[in-house]
Amino acid sequence: MRKLLDFLVRKRHWFLFILLEIISLTLVYRNNAYQRNIMFSSANVITGHITSVSGFVTSYLNLRDINRELLERNGQLEMELLELQDQLEMMRADTALFVGFAPDSTGQFPYSFVMADVVNNSVTYLSNYITVNKGRKDGVEPDMGVVSERGVVGIVSTVSDHFSVVIPLLNPKFKLSCKVLGSSYFGTLSWNGRNARFANLDELPRHVEFEKGDTIVTSGYSAIFPSGIIVGKVVNFEKQHDDNFYSLEVELATDFQALNNVRIIKNYRQAEQKNTEREAKKND
Repeated sequence: MRKLLDFLVRKRHWFLFILLEIISLTLVYRNNAYQRNIMFSSANVITGHITSVSGFVTSYLNLRDINRELLERNGQLEMELLELQDQLEMMRADTALFVGFAPDSTGQFPYSFVMADVVNNSVTYLSNYITVNKGRKDGVEPDMGVVSERGVVGIVSTVSDHFSVVIPLLNPKFKLSCKVLGSSYFGTLSWNGRNARFANLDELPRHVEFEKGDTIVTSGYSAIFPSGIIVGKVVNFEKQHDDNFYSLEVELATDFQALNNVRIIKNYRQAEQKNTEREAKKND
């Protein structure tokens, strides 16, 4: 207490100065309309700046939620597009074969998706892996396809209750059936282990017509990915050793070095398809 009193005594002239300033400003504000208006306007300007900064900070903090909503909506639109493409292909088949059939027994599109955040990622190793924060309790299972807002990412390999490990395109273990957009002929896409931006599409028949810049999409010849999901674009090509096939260099649509969010694709007919194919192989 003594130290506080000593401090107040030593600084008494400053406290007296502040008190007199407050009294002076109060008198000026009360007795002069012009100064009162100036002070009021200045206060409004300061308040406006503070409100503007506060609004900017709040908007910035809300960007994460807005971005997630946009990603979810983008995923829904992508599924709707794939569903429309599926229906269009069936309508073309109906016209050609004079046969009518539905997508499945319920007439519903058999795909949906689960949003997930990337919590671990590697792009510099020969065998790269990605970890996401959704697992078995979120409905994720092994052998589910994974995509980003740009294109194919990979396939779910291992699942725990709350996390999943994905084998991405940047892993030689992952082979993906792809085709040139607009063509029915397919080849196998794999990573050469060198550049994280490129992969190779091999075993594409020589008579397939394509050009540099053409889009490469999933073929749909598996129980993992629907047909028509973007994989990348053709940047170069050459003949393979047997001269009957092309090998295409494909620039991947997904930028794995900037991957933050993914969508895990659920195929409700995947188990049925795999069981049917397994039964057929028993007869070999």
